[in-house]
Amino acid sequence: MTLLRILLSLNPNSTLLAPNPPSWPSFPAPASWCPACAFYSLFLFLLRHLSDIQKDFLGQAFLALGEVIGGQGSRVERPLTGVPGKKCGTILLTAEELSNCRDIATMQLCANKLDKKDFFGKSDPFLVFYRSNEDGTFTICHKTEVVKNTLNPVWQPFSIPVRALCNGDYDRTVKIDVYDWDRDGSHDFIGEFTTSYRELSKAQNQFTVYEVLNPRKKCKKKKYVNSGTVTLLSFSVDSEFTFVDYIKGGTQLNFTVAIDFTASNGNPLQPTSLHYMSPYQLSAYAMALKAVGEIIQDYDSDKLFPAYGFGAKLPPEGRISHQFPLNNNDEDPNCAGIEGVLESYFQSLRTVQLYGPTYFAPVINQVARAAAKISDGSQYYVLLIITDGVISDMTQTKEAIVSASSLPMSIIIVGVGPAMFEAMEELDGDDVRVSSRGRYAERDIVQFVPFRDYVDRSGNQVLSMARLAKDVLAEIPEQLLSYMRTRDIQPRPPPPANSSPTPAPEQP
Repeated sequence: MTLLRILLSLNPNSTLLAPNPPSWPSFPAPASWCPACAFYSLFLFLLRHLSDIQKDFLGQAFLALGEVIGGQGSRVERPLTGVPGKKCGTILLTAEELSNCRDIATMQLCANKLDKKDFFGKSDPFLVFYRSNEDGTFTICHKTEVVKNTLNPVWQPFSIPVRALCNGDYDRTVKIDVYDWDRDGSHDFIGEFTTSYRELSKAQNQFTVYEVLNPRKKCKKKKYVNSGTVTLLSFSVDSEFTFVDYIKGGTQLNFTVAIDFTASNGNPLQPTSLHYMSPYQLSAYAMALKAVGEIIQDYDSDKLFPAYGFGAKLPPEGRISHQFPLNNNDEDPNCAGIEGVLESYFQSLRTVQLYGPTYFAPVINQVARAAAKISDGSQYYVLLIITDGVISDMTQTKEAIVSASSLPMSIIIVGVGPAMFEAMEELDGDDVRVSSRGRYAERDIVQFVPFRDYVDRSGNQVLSMARLAKDVLAEIPEQLLSYMRTRDIQPRPPPPANSSPTPAPEQP
């Protein structure tokens, strides 16, 4: 798959920004991908000017990625709109094809005798790395942390893909600016220096010292020498394995489904129910299941999926269960493909009584027990929980997630209905890592999305499911890679075409 790097910047003549318009870090975009369309298009850029104080909406632009690629010099300029009564300026977009370089560079830098910029203190220095583009411009590719109140900072080691730093061109210029951080966002320029990947790599054998120069000071002061020095303390390069490398090497994704059958979803026979089985369209539960399952099933060789319900009373004695098999087979909860899961789900709606309470922990622990039996990288478990968001065992669920974070396992939670989902956001752990009894999750393994954010206003279910699947599955590759990295598991070589299939996984 070809990747293109998209570079964003605002026109210097923008009425909203002066005197220095921002240049955002570039981002990769696949050159032939649109989940709901046979053609390749659709990018909505919502631009926000990020500062340390606030986020202000500046405008938006709609365009197809093909317009950028096909523009002269793979560069287009479009007006920004979206702020009534204001001229929002224009946005410039440039596309550049990425190299296939998979190397990751890790480096650490320090500085010595930087210029003092703060009146009451010293300086709060940080570095900004820029990669040079084919048209001679520069784009931010990395910022270090700020080291407070010192002229001799030592920054933490950091890693960056080589293709982000120089696009695989070892002699391409890399520019590094040194700034003094200010709370109001008007950071003071200390100086700059340039280097290249090839020059940086020499630090594998020796320290490399760069003079930090301020062009304005150099022009004004005859005796000006420099504004300090920056030393590259260490530099190393490792190969980056991708999600595809592990899949090609035989790693299987084992998909398990858990569906909320609690009474808060409403009577399935009523149109107001989130489980309502309309003859004309799928319910939100069915759409979420179909959207995610139809994609992830392609990474599972046997296409057999354990599927459970929770929070229902089961016939005939009315026992409340928090992990009952949808196919009513305790010995073998597997369903054949996503269509088999849907069929069992519809059948369960006709036979069980929606009840409660809502417990996540039992089904999470069930999948975790299966994942704990295989730690060699050959199997990775994905649990999809679809719920209306009313959870009754938050403490136990957090504990289950923290325990599962050390296993080859990810959890996707799709929230359906009008609930606020604060508890689900907390479990997601994007802002604050999930913890239990003073123990923090080893990895971020939970991805939560509210289904209502993806419903197409025109009622197009195919488009709704495509949007949902894209975001729901976005974190799975990185979560799988994070597990493999923490366990130092490398992908196996791809098996020959006539080799025997992967053995069946341990079932939850």
